[in-house]
Amino acid sequence: MQNNSNLSIIIEEKDVCTRLDVLVAKKTENLSRTYAADLIISGNILVNSNIKKPSYKVTKSDIITVCIPHKSNPPEIITPEPISLKIIYEDKYLIVINKPAGIVVHPSSGHSSNTIVNAILFHCPDIEGIKGDLRPGIVHRLDKDTSGTLVIAKNITTHMYLGDQFRDRKIRKEYIAIVYGRMEKQSGIISLPIGRHYTDRKKMSIKSRKTRNAETNWHIKELFSKASMLKVNPITGRTHQIRVHLKAIGHPVIGDEVYGKSINTSILAKRQMLHAAKLSFIHPKSGIAMDFESPIPDDMKEVIEQLRNV
Repeated sequence: MQNNSNLSIIIEEKDVCTRLDVLVAKKTENLSRTYAADLIISGNILVNSNIKKPSYKVTKSDIITVCIPHKSNPPEIITPEPISLKIIYEDKYLIVINKPAGIVVHPSSGHSSNTIVNAILFHCPDIEGIKGDLRPGIVHRLDKDTSGTLVIAKNITTHMYLGDQFRDRKIRKEYIAIVYGRMEKQSGIISLPIGRHYTDRKKMSIKSRKTRNAETNWHIKELFSKASMLKVNPITGRTHQIRVHLKAIGHPVIGDEVYGKSINTSILAKRQMLHAAKLSFIHPKSGIAMDFESPIPDDMKEVIEQLRNV
């Protein structure tokens, strides 16, 4: 069981109107703003016993309590590694890549190397980060076996700007998912809360004791005799959201070893058939709306052809 460090933060006059994540990072030793934002979102940092957004501006009367989970043996140093990146776009503020399936986004217990972060640090050695931050530049994530479009911030200001767009649901995301079974409707909305699974802490569930609201829109892109290819737009950004929601309506993602393992089928897939096809956001410097797209990868094309021939 993990132990926790608990502390309270006193608001000084000079702190008033400061962002909550910035203040916590400044007032807490060896805590990055990125990690502070994660703790705020997860409810480990409270303002007057309530959960707030990382962008919340503090007031003089606020009482801030911080609970920092102690991680067991986290990797202390991230080593830059010459891992090839499929770069879609890059400037001095950010980089957009087409992430391949099979690679983890950032270091964690059991994955201290061969991650997107290791590759980014090699490609962008001057990326801004705070010492000890295991996720420099990472604004959002894709699961290890999900491919597709990923944006990484090169400096703290860009990170904060993009983070606010994600939290305020201003960033548009479109996924391609190939699921078991034929959908009966042309489109639909899945609105089911998601939380940590009550027995398996590595999984998420709609039947968790503690859930957060989650919403996913889907539209049929192509129907097969035993499966469906969907265009999926997650409105919220919960962990494993698309995979959990599609399983909940009886159409888990093909190849999903966690949420679709019980399906007995002849459809062959080497990994979960989920691809982050499009990502749209406002550029933090120019203010221009930008759209990026990653083509469907070859392994998904093979499964599509397999399904068309059934």
